[in-house]
Amino acid sequence: MNSILHQIKQRRLTLGLKQNDMMLRVGVSRQQYQRLESKGNPRLDTLELIAKGLNSELMLIPKEKLGAVMALLEQESSEPDKAYVSQAKKTAKEDAKISLSDDPWQDLLGDES
Repeated sequence: MNSILHQIKQRRLTLGLKQNDMMLRVGVSRQQYQRLESKGNPRLDTLELIAKGLNSELMLIPKEKLGAVMALLEQESSEPDKAYVSQAKKTAKEDAKISLSDDPWQDLLGDES
């Protein structure tokens, strides 16, 4: 649980928000939020509200994929534009493969459709 609470605090600080700002974003008082962030045991619906207030998503990441996810997040934070372009290129290539498998006759007759 401490890892989630630490991540919540780090995300809030990254966004330049104070605990008092969370009252408007999440709908809890500063005291409630402070208690939650320091040693709380939030319910799932509360975590979802906090994630939404921090422009984030809750996600379960398999342990065997955690290293790859963390590396990707670190890469994006250090070079956000470059990482985005790289991911966009990969997605475009994957889309091309998928569409080719859906239509193996694609581009053989020279149509652009």
